[in-house]
Amino acid sequence: MEDDAVAMKISARNTIQGTIKSITPGAVNTEVVIEVAEGVVLTSVITKASAERLGLRVGSSAHAVIKASDVMIGVDD
Repeated sequence: MEDDAVAMKISARNTIQGTIKSITPGAVNTEVVIEVAEGVVLTSVITKASAERLGLRVGSSAHAVIKASDVMIGVDD
């Protein structure tokens, strides 16, 4: 392939498209905030290397891919 773009299928069923609102790099990890609907954000912590490899930029489109075997629910007493 001439460029780094790779098309792939993934097994995760929960993907939510949004817009990157903020990127906060740290020494090892980077926090990425994606707005998926007006006033609704998802925050992910990924490796700094992955953030750089993906070329993430504030204002660009991205997909939150959620893969979990459990989703826990809690309520106040």
